[in-house]
Parts: sequence; C-alpha cells; structure tokens
Amino acid sequence: MAAYISVRLRRQIEQDAGHRCGYCLSSLRITGTPLDAEHIVPVARGGKTVRENLWLACHRYNRFKSDRTHASDPLTGEPTPLFNPRTQVWDEHFRWSRDGTEILGLTAIGRATVLALQMNNEYVVESRRFWVIAGWHPPLD
Repeated sequence: MAAYISVRLRRQIEQDAGHRCGYCLSSLRITGTPLDAEHIVPVARGGKTVRENLWLACHRYNRFKSDRTHASDPLTGEPTPLFNPRTQVWDEHFRWSRDGTEILGLTAIGRATVLALQMNNEYVVESRRFWVIAGWHPPLD
C-alpha cells in the first residue's frame, strides 16, 4: 500500500525536483504521465514519508526500484548504493549518449542505477528518440 502524501508535501517535492524525474531528468511536461513521489529509502526499508526522503521519479523507474536501496555494479559485481537524486549530482554519475537517447553510468552508482531501474529499456529509448527530434531532449541542465 502506498504511503499517503499530502497535497502540500507533493507540491514541495515537485518544486524541489524542478517538476522532473530525478533519474532521467525528463520534465513532467513530456513524460505523458504524472511522475511518482518516490521514497528514496523505501518505506519497506524504514524510510519515512518526509520531504527529505522523497523525490520525483518516472513511474517505470519507481516500479523497477521497488524496495531496493542497492544493486550490483555490472562492471565489478559489487553491491552498490542506488543514486540518490536528492543529495547526489546527476552529472557526476551519468551522462547522455551522443544521440541523447540513452543514459550512461559513469560511476558504480550510475551503472548500478541504470541497470536496476532499466533506464534504457526499449520503450523509453524510443520515446527519447522522438523527444530529441522535437528538440525537447536531452535536458540541458
């Protein structure tokens, strides 16, 4: 069962996140579906429903993340914390492919997060291809 998030708290999270996903940086305006208020530390792992533990995420990534806080780095096989969009800097862990359709992990955290959240699944890559053509993607900041 999803934790209740008040309208006020939801608005604060949306403002904090700049109305975009913390994992792929896609704007709420182009995703075609509302973004989830995601628990960075899942409730199932003791995470609280407080502003400091919430961020926006595409529904698909939130679903794939589930109750995980760690995943294996595909390069080393070592357990690695997942990216924390509230406290970590996106550009330090990820970059866009040349064509702007795929997210590339630069660090163990980035690689583990890309793989665990399936951030380059065929459906989202195809959507990003259209967004690139329209000039909406990749995000510039």
